[in-house]
Amino acid sequence: MFGPVTNSTLVIAIQVHHRLNYLRHLIISLSEARSIDRTLLIFSHDVWNEDINKLIRSIDFAMVLQIHYPYSLQTHPYTFPGESSRDCPRNIKPDDAAKLNCINKDWPDLYGHYREAKFTQTKHHWWWKSNQIFGNLKITADFTGTVLFLEEDHFVTEDFIHVLKLMEKEQEGVAKEANILCLGTYLKKFNYKINSKQMEYYTKYVLKDFNKQGSVMAELTQWMSSKHNMGMALTRKTWNKILQCTNHFCRYDDYNWDWSLLHVSLNCLRDKLQTLMVRGPRVFHIGECGVHHKKKDCATSLVMNKVKYIIDSAKQYLFPDRLTIVESAVKKKVKLKKGNGGWGDKRDHSLCLNMTLGYQDL
Repeated sequence: MFGPVTNSTLVIAIQVHHRLNYLRHLIISLSEARSIDRTLLIFSHDVWNEDINKLIRSIDFAMVLQIHYPYSLQTHPYTFPGESSRDCPRNIKPDDAAKLNCINKDWPDLYGHYREAKFTQTKHHWWWKSNQIFGNLKITADFTGTVLFLEEDHFVTEDFIHVLKLMEKEQEGVAKEANILCLGTYLKKFNYKINSKQMEYYTKYVLKDFNKQGSVMAELTQWMSSKHNMGMALTRKTWNKILQCTNHFCRYDDYNWDWSLLHVSLNCLRDKLQTLMVRGPRVFHIGECGVHHKKKDCATSLVMNKVKYIIDSAKQYLFPDRLTIVESAVKKKVKLKKGNGGWGDKRDHSLCLNMTLGYQDL
C-alpha cells in the first residue's frame, strides 16, 4: 500500500517496553500526522506482549515492521543479561563480594555498586536497535535517509514531519555542521495540575517559540544528552561516526545510552556532535513513570491534558513556511567528569561490543 522504501522515506524507530497506554497515545498522534503514509515505522520491543503486538498490527496508515531485542530480561530471567542467583547483590561491599565469590565480584561500577539488569537493558536495547537499523535489516541496508528515534511514551504534533523536512533542508545550507536534528523537549517546569491561571505560563514559556510570522525558531548548538535526547533524527553518515567510537560507548561506566553518547561526543569524535533543535517542540514526553520514576499515580491524563493544551493553542502556528535559525553558544565548557555508573560489569561491555556490525576502535 505504501512502499517501497526509498531514501526520501522517513524511518521512525520506536523503542517499546510494556506501557501499552502510552504507546496507544503515540500511535494515535502518528496517525494524525501529515505525510505519515511516507514513513516506515520500526517498533523495537524488549518484551513480547500480545496486546502490544495486536495494537501495532492494527496500524493501517504507514509501513510497519516489528523487531524484538533477543537478549531481554523476559527471555533471560535467570541468566545474563538477566540476573542469576550467583550475581553479586547491588549494594554488597567488594570485600564481601570476594568472600561470597559471586560471578561479577571483580566488576563493581565506579561507585562500588554491582549491575542491575533492569537498568542495563535500556542501553543494550538502544544500541542493538540502532545497529539493526543501520547495519542488519534488509529493508534499510542501503538506506541513507533520516532515522527519527522515538520511544513509547512520546507524542507528536501533526506537522512534525513537515518541520523535520524544513530542518533537513537547513542541514544542506546554513546548518551544515548539525549532526543531529532534535524535535523534542521536556516539560519539567510544567509538572503541576492544570487550571486557567497556570495555563498562562504555557503561553508565556512555550507558545512564544511558535512564531506568528510563518516561521519557527530553531537553535543550532552543541548536542547535550539531557536536553537533546528526545525526538533525535540522524543519518547513516552520523551513525558511522558514532560507530567508530563503539569502544567508548560500550565501556563507559554509565547505564544511560544518551550519557554514553555524550561521552562519545566529548571524548572520541574529532568534532563534537552539533544539533539543530526546534524551539517550538514537535515531540513531547508524556511518560510520568518509567525506569527513573517511581510515582504511585502513573495515569497519563494530567500530562496529556498539558500536551494537548499546548498543541491546540499552537494550532494556528503549525506547518510554518520556514525556520529561523539562531546560534546558541555553550555558556561554559562542557566537561563530563564521570558517568552515572551501573555499567562496570565486563559482561555488559562484551555484549554491547558484540552487537556492533561495523568497524570498531578496539
